[in-house]
Amino acid sequence: MTSTETLGGTRDAAGPARSDDLAAALLTAGARRDPYPFYARMRREDPVHRSPQGVWYLTRYADVEAALCDLRLSNDRDRMTRACSALGGDMKALSRLTERLGRVMTNTDPPDHARLRKLANRAFTARRVEALRDRVQEIVDRLIDEAVAAGPVMDLIEAVASPLPMSVVCELFGIPDEDRPRVKTWFRRFGRLSEDIGKSETAIDQYEEYLSGLIRQRRREPGDDLISALVATQSQDDRLTDSELLSTCFVLITAGDETTTHLIANGVLALLRHPDQLARLRADPDLTRRAVEELARYDTVTQAIVRVVAEDLEIGGRTLREGELVYLFLGATNRDPERFENPDRLDLTRPGNRHLSFGHGPHFCLGGPLAKLQAEVAVGTLVRRLPGLRLADGAVLDWRPNPLQRRLSALPLTHRP
Repeated sequence: MTSTETLGGTRDAAGPARSDDLAAALLTAGARRDPYPFYARMRREDPVHRSPQGVWYLTRYADVEAALCDLRLSNDRDRMTRACSALGGDMKALSRLTERLGRVMTNTDPPDHARLRKLANRAFTARRVEALRDRVQEIVDRLIDEAVAAGPVMDLIEAVASPLPMSVVCELFGIPDEDRPRVKTWFRRFGRLSEDIGKSETAIDQYEEYLSGLIRQRRREPGDDLISALVATQSQDDRLTDSELLSTCFVLITAGDETTTHLIANGVLALLRHPDQLARLRADPDLTRRAVEELARYDTVTQAIVRVVAEDLEIGGRTLREGELVYLFLGATNRDPERFENPDRLDLTRPGNRHLSFGHGPHFCLGGPLAKLQAEVAVGTLVRRLPGLRLADGAVLDWRPNPLQRRLSALPLTHRP
């Protein structure tokens, strides 16, 4: 047998790749700056990759799209906890958090998942999301006004992209103004889960205690907010238990915060790096909705999601065994040339843009429409109001060290020509 180099390891000509651990490779500085060339090589040479630890990595669009609908790949909390615990280290700590979050739609399989999602859908409606558009516009305009008044340079994440979803979520759930600084602190600790699990656990404890108090208050005095709407489902025949209600509130409030923040930040950076597309958007503001879809595809915030094998199955000629973890790399699928023409090109008018940035199948992101609404308003307003927007002189971009999320630490911009 002859061997060829592949991904820092070797591959037998007649067999699968034997490469270094993908997770370790993705933690390198080069991969953090730009993981997409690495994904391209994985798709070509080892698209169904098994790490030395026995974890699978899928990078082809067709494989991941099918996997997201395959019930043999489970999102069940108990299965996930066992699989993470077996790997030890940080994964074992992560399993504790998974277990403590309780049973909610994001960590259950059908039929429980369908029941929980249906109940959440009763409260988290498209009408409720769209009704926020004017308020989102007011918040974005205020944040931009404050940033411009503060000086010629701003960190877009600190000034606009981070406070926007925080403000929107707090209004949607009726969180009082005086409590929002505390909630913001908790959100930031959740967002650094992979960097400090201990602080994240403490923040979860504090936040759950706070949410429990809000739920009790809404039972006594219901209002026109999402917590009240979820509490109302408990009076119906098909109802949330107290534990499910708390977990559902927790997930709905926190899930879209970091995703929305970095959808905006990654999108603005992509536009600044592609001035032809930025000019196209400025010339045609009606393109904004399609632009957000392409920005979500081009530099995906959620680079990968995790499943656990519930029943042996075959993907790409490889057999995945029960109990093994599987990473589905959404960032890689969104640059797959078998699905997207010229996938490394940013094209705001791209036709048939069925990206997987918000998932697919039963677990398609419930908060996706709200995230996209906020990105549409924020990006559209920044482009319209700040014609001189560009990267600040000497700006250094630092991507946070989590290979499952594509997130900048800061995005320094100047808004003056």
